[in-house]
Amino acid sequence: MRVNLLIEGRVQGVGFRWFARELALELGLTGNVRNNADSTVEINAQGDQVPIERFIYYLYEGPNRFARVDHVRVREIEEVEAEKDFEVVLL
Repeated sequence: MRVNLLIEGRVQGVGFRWFARELALELGLTGNVRNNADSTVEINAQGDQVPIERFIYYLYEGPNRFARVDHVRVREIEEVEAEKDFEVVLL
């Protein structure tokens, strides 16, 4: 399963992308995370359903007290074959 997540709140400039990457790797997920110009963070995550559900749950905790997640929009998307890692996209 692969999902596109759009995270709203105070999620830029607080270490959120690196937190999401570490969490994804711990849960065995692949994909990527990036900052968007509208101050949201966008994640594409791929793996089994239960680890993805856990990933979304723990994203709400955030990396530290400076981060705040107000909403996570979840949308299922097409899987990517042979993806091996979870990357932070730097723009």
